[in-house]
Amino acid sequence: MCGRYRLSRRKQLVEEYFESAPWDDEWSPRYNIAPAQGVPVIRQHPKEPVRQISLMKWGLIPHWVKDASGAASTINARSETAATRPAFRDPLKYRRCLIPANAFYEWSRKGKGKQPFCFEVNDGELFAFAGLWDGWRNSSGQWVKTCSILTTTPNAVTSAIHDRMPVILDPDSYDLWLDPECRTSQRSQNC
Repeated sequence: MCGRYRLSRRKQLVEEYFESAPWDDEWSPRYNIAPAQGVPVIRQHPKEPVRQISLMKWGLIPHWVKDASGAASTINARSETAATRPAFRDPLKYRRCLIPANAFYEWSRKGKGKQPFCFEVNDGELFAFAGLWDGWRNSSGQWVKTCSILTTTPNAVTSAIHDRMPVILDPDSYDLWLDPECRTSQRSQNC
């Protein structure tokens, strides 16, 4: 599954590509983004058609858990079961997001070691993973925003390396994925 990815574009280029409002968080391009790190996430304002970017911790912590120790196991959500898994069910309905990237990494076992492979879209252009997010209140009462990347069965390019891959959205689907009025996990023509 997607356990590392790259976002090596400057903040302004990410804002322009995703047509989002400027964001205040500090961000520098990174070539090896790992779980538990802060990552840019794009959401739509719930009452206005405005995309907003903010940093969230990669590894979804459901709002209802008492302890954040399971976040490492929720960096990815299987698209086939997200609608029925308690950690992902509500985020799939109400809290979808775009997670910008320009590559992701998968590893293949080679003897005793692992061989990394880098996968890009259109020679390293920006794209978005389908993501889910949630807010969790820690013991100090502070809100921690977290996210997860949806995964699916691999396409012909990645199947030789790994049995899963992240869901990469077509740019024409960004608005539909982010639409707060579209609350079904099974997308129809209207939603």
